[in-house]
Amino acid sequence: MSVTIIDIDEWIKRCNTLPVLDVRSPSEYTHAHIPNAFSLPLFSDEQRSIVGTLYKQRSREQAIKAGLDFFNMRKMVEDAEDLISDYYGGKKEKHNTVLVHCWRGGMRSSAVAWLLSLYGFEVFCLKGGYKSFRNWVLKVFEQKHNINILGGYTGSAKTYLLKALEQKGAQVIDLEELAHHKGSAFGGIGQPPQPSQEMFENKLAMALNMISKNTSVWIEDESQRIGSLHIPHVLWNQLRQKDVYFLDIPFNERLNHICKEYGMLDKSQLMEAVSRIKKRLGPNETKMVLEHLENGNIHDAFEILLRYYDKLYGKALNNRENYVGIINKITCTSVYIPENLQNLEKCVNALPSSF
Repeated sequence: MSVTIIDIDEWIKRCNTLPVLDVRSPSEYTHAHIPNAFSLPLFSDEQRSIVGTLYKQRSREQAIKAGLDFFNMRKMVEDAEDLISDYYGGKKEKHNTVLVHCWRGGMRSSAVAWLLSLYGFEVFCLKGGYKSFRNWVLKVFEQKHNINILGGYTGSAKTYLLKALEQKGAQVIDLEELAHHKGSAFGGIGQPPQPSQEMFENKLAMALNMISKNTSVWIEDESQRIGSLHIPHVLWNQLRQKDVYFLDIPFNERLNHICKEYGMLDKSQLMEAVSRIKKRLGPNETKMVLEHLENGNIHDAFEILLRYYDKLYGKALNNRENYVGIINKITCTSVYIPENLQNLEKCVNALPSSF
């Protein structure tokens, strides 16, 4: 078959409909990769180190010879076939087109592309490799996006409302889902490990790129930091300029929702999370919350915590620097999603016609 070198724009058009093989080392892939790409390392981490050292200290020729010693061509082809089969749900029919990349579009991707092409695949290689993709990611954050911000104090069930919006046909990006964290000191409990900052950015950029430019996308109002991750600064500045649709839900309704949401979590993890915010929460409040949790009094513990988070969010809402958007207050009687969806619909004219 053939090997074709394509630029990043053409790559992005194809990478959501074709299998992507990342031939960098396992540690490079684990740190961050193109979303949905499969790891097909040409070299192990140790082998990559050996080849790189030879390239720097000896010669290009010596590095290539060492690389050839490590290049198990049969295994590479068979592993590629298995990964491509997995991409297509294990179907046995042969699929002949694949995307391949390495770090800078150099020898690693060239070698694998040559082999797969020789075997019968049509191969597209990314010009500039993963480095080119990362440059594209940063440019996505600099673009202007049509964004609506869904706001509300803690316990307003904003994430559930986002899901309902999505089911109705709206475009949605769930930052907390991408970050594997719900945002507060308790947000990591029961969640998978957070991705690296670079991987979070990769997933976020791809999500933004998937959004139709003709309609708006809904994003939850977040702090810039989500757990150990942060929203890229250039995008964060843009989010601060957008209209906020603020769900104004009574305190007790939100408290009941929070108690249901977090009440079943491990008590020791809850107490550990409280201890992490001791300086900001205050010594007396921290002591009371820990005592309530120890005694199984979830309601009183989270009443204190919810007032703390209300104060933080209210301050952030009122102190938006250079804020030019509008805060649209939406009065709600409870966290009941169908009712709040209707309330939101009344406030917004740009929602999909399927509402």
